[in-house]
Amino acid sequence: MLSRLYDLLSEHLTEHKRNLYEQILSERTRHVAIVMEDLYQAQNTSAIQRSAESFGVQDLHIIENEHTFSHHRRISKGASDWLTMHRYNEAGKNNTETCLQTLKNKGYQIVVTALHEKTVALHEVDLSRKTAVLMGTELTGASDTAMHMADVYMKIPTVGFTESLNVSVASAIIMQHLTQRMRDENQPWQLTDDEKLHLKIDWAKRSIYWSKYIVEMWESGELRMTSD
Repeated sequence: MLSRLYDLLSEHLTEHKRNLYEQILSERTRHVAIVMEDLYQAQNTSAIQRSAESFGVQDLHIIENEHTFSHHRRISKGASDWLTMHRYNEAGKNNTETCLQTLKNKGYQIVVTALHEKTVALHEVDLSRKTAVLMGTELTGASDTAMHMADVYMKIPTVGFTESLNVSVASAIIMQHLTQRMRDENQPWQLTDDEKLHLKIDWAKRSIYWSKYIVEMWESGELRMTSD
């Protein structure tokens, strides 16, 4: 059982680290996800990772049609180590379509940040469904494919002369608002026990330098036999 694998790994973690995993996972969610479509400025992708980790958003979906994903660990503060990063970068494919259809198949509504005649304000987005918010590329915004596949068009209300926000700033505002609302509205936002276990194992592997040897012995059956 995977729970036994985590028990073996956790023997090499401090009590503080084990407790921290439990505390952080109790606030993690997959009810809200962020999609980055062809973002090309590493400072933006890095800041979005950092905000997602801070607000408990576990999944980032990265679309690479025109631009290859990159980031700066100095800016992200290592946030990617604790996030689940889904990359869509198959050559010759419309990776936006692949990503968004995958999310739809998992029950997500697709919310695209864009100005449109049917655009709703951030606070009007319905959170009774799992929600994936797509942030379009810095220069031109969401692609035609994203606009066509969107279930909702959304904007952040502003009151100044400047009508748009930097993509990383907008992402942070959106994540903070939606994650707070889903808690206030008592949406089913928390991870399942199985999801938590898989993440604890993944995090432990990243934290323990020699974890691959523990996993190899586990997979071979050696550790399971000695533990019986």
